[in-house]
Amino acid sequence: MESLYLLIPLSVVLVFLIGVAFWWSVRSGQFDDMEGPAYRILMDDDRPRNEPAAPQQKTPSAATVDD
Repeated sequence: MESLYLLIPLSVVLVFLIGVAFWWSVRSGQFDDMEGPAYRILMDDDRPRNEPAAPQQKTPSAATVDD
């Protein structure tokens, strides 16, 4: 029974510290974008950022080709 006098306040302090750590991580942006950097690595293109993208050429479709 005497151990409860120590364990209950200790658990309350521990829960408070975990809550403060979680609040700090949310406020500092730790959970903002979890998947973006991973996709950015996979979708890397080799052209410099200041160079505009090349215009895409349209291929003729079967309906516009004359035989």
